[in-house]
Amino acid sequence: MPMDAGEIERLIRESIPDATVSIEDLRGDGDHYAAHVTSAQFAGKTRVQQHQMVYRALKGRMGGELHALALQTSTPA
Repeated sequence: MPMDAGEIERLIRESIPDATVSIEDLRGDGDHYAAHVTSAQFAGKTRVQQHQMVYRALKGRMGGELHALALQTSTPA
């Protein structure tokens, strides 16, 4: 079953409370999303570590309910 964009955002904000999250459904099918996540918690972390934080927030749903996520992470300006 496809995952709702609101659920993706909720899971990320639950794990990374200060995050600003933007989700876009790339195909309109609920399986392919793009996400941009900005958080001060990413400061001093590599891009890989930042992405791992987001994937952990999704609690194992990547590859199952959520087929594809194009992810961009950043720290606040």
